[in-house]
Amino acid sequence: MKTIAAVAGIVIKEMYRRKEFYVLLILTVVITVMLGSVKFFGDDQIVRYLKWVCLLMIWISSLVIAISSMARQIPAEKEQRTIFPLLAKPISRPQLLAGKFLGCWLACGMALACFYIFFALLSASRDHGWTVLSYFQAATLHWAMLGILLGMVLVGSLVFAAPSSNGTICFVVAVGILYLGHYLNVVAIRMDEPGRAITYGIYYVIPHLELFNVSRRVIHDWPAINWGAYAIALVYAVVYSALLVGAACLLFRRKALN
Repeated sequence: MKTIAAVAGIVIKEMYRRKEFYVLLILTVVITVMLGSVKFFGDDQIVRYLKWVCLLMIWISSLVIAISSMARQIPAEKEQRTIFPLLAKPISRPQLLAGKFLGCWLACGMALACFYIFFALLSASRDHGWTVLSYFQAATLHWAMLGILLGMVLVGSLVFAAPSSNGTICFVVAVGILYLGHYLNVVAIRMDEPGRAITYGIYYVIPHLELFNVSRRVIHDWPAINWGAYAIALVYAVVYSALLVGAACLLFRRKALN
């Protein structure tokens, strides 16, 4: 664990020095300032609409940051040939991947925490409400979803040749799952065999990222979701992330570094 934590610390420091993190901070300020001026004519519907816009930008920003940061980790180490001295030290390939994953996940969590805190404080000041549990659940489920996404990108970095192709494919797949994943079973009912079986197979195999999007509860100030369902979603994210990281470790063990 000390070795994994050391690698994760290097990844976090590297992400702080890159432009993506500062872009996210600027977006945080701009979006929250925009939210602070949404009480036009006292219309609550405008407040809700701009909340939706803000949360949409949070999700897009988090996808871009997570995918771009993870996609370049292994290829950059190979390109700069720093992976050889890393593995020459008492560190195994699975430990290296686990450290890269943990570092990116923690860095994304810090960025999300920064954004959600600003968003919650300013939203409460304008709406005169404080739904702490809804914001907490939305942020933590969002962070758990990023764990699954980072695992997907980590596997992709060992399959695809370039970080650009890996990032583009993972972004398209993630957006497709978020918006279309829960409709696949409905589509499968209307199909003939073997298309129906294939579509059902895809529906049950893909990680359902849309389960972690509870933005509507934040937008409409609904009560917090059931804690049992919340815990099941977190367990689902942990298991799926572990499976993806494990698959990446198996691929990396057999992959030539030259």
